[in-house]
Formats: sequence, C-alpha cells, structure tokens
Amino acid sequence: MVVTKIDRLARSVRHLCEIVDRLHAKGVALRILNMNLDTNDATGKLMLQIIGSIAEFERSIMLARQLEGIAKAKAEGKYRGGIPTARAKAAQVFALVDAGKTRGEAAQALGISIRSVFRILRSREGAEKAPVAPPVTRIRARPQVSA
Repeated sequence: MVVTKIDRLARSVRHLCEIVDRLHAKGVALRILNMNLDTNDATGKLMLQIIGSIAEFERSIMLARQLEGIAKAKAEGKYRGGIPTARAKAAQVFALVDAGKTRGEAAQALGISIRSVFRILRSREGAEKAPVAPPVTRIRARPQVSA
C-alpha cells in the first residue's frame, strides 16, 4: 500500500499500528512516499513508530493551540461558533413538506442539506406526534400442502 503522508493514514500511533498489523496480516507492506519509508524491514518499522509518535505529538500540540485561540476569541467576544442556518428555516421546511414537496425538493428549494431537513422534521415529530396510518396488512391464503 502506498501513502503520500503518514498523517493522512492515521490519527494516533495505536491506530497506525492497527492499520500496519492488518496490512501485514494480508501480506501487504506499507510505503510512505514523502519519507521514502518502507515497512518491509525492521528499520522501516522502527522509523514508522518514531515518526508516528512525532506526528501524534504535533497534532495534539496543534489542537491545544487551537483550543487556546478559541478561548481567547470567546473572551474577547469575537467567537460565536457556527451559526445554525438550517434550523432558522424550520418553518419553511414544515410548510414545504406539508404542501406535498419531498424532503429532497424542500432541501434543494431552501439551499440546505437533506440531513438538515430530516433533523428539522424529527424535531417536530418529537414535539407533536402526528397521527400515523395503520400498517397495511396483506392477507393471503396459503396453499394447502397435502402429504
């Protein structure tokens, strides 16, 4: 298996080891292009562990810095997080679906994802249980089998 960068393959050393073990069980070696690293030999396996550890360390530092930046921006009133645009259109979603539009048509008409439409409709179903039609029962006579 050929990978260009190690951080695109796994997020942690444990995950990297699991992937490499699964590949080796299938008789496949891992090769990382930007480091010219091959796991066919012991040196390649050692380097993979070391580089994987460094990549995980770098990622954790980056995430810590990101959280510090968000906390600072919140303290200064500059960070509000994502603005829920789809839920603001809930009344329009209900109107379109009640008018007979499909969920996909409602999503396309409002410029939101179909997942957002389902989420909005699910919130209404939780608030008010709409009457549900009884299930259709089919009665078929089974042919009699004689012995």
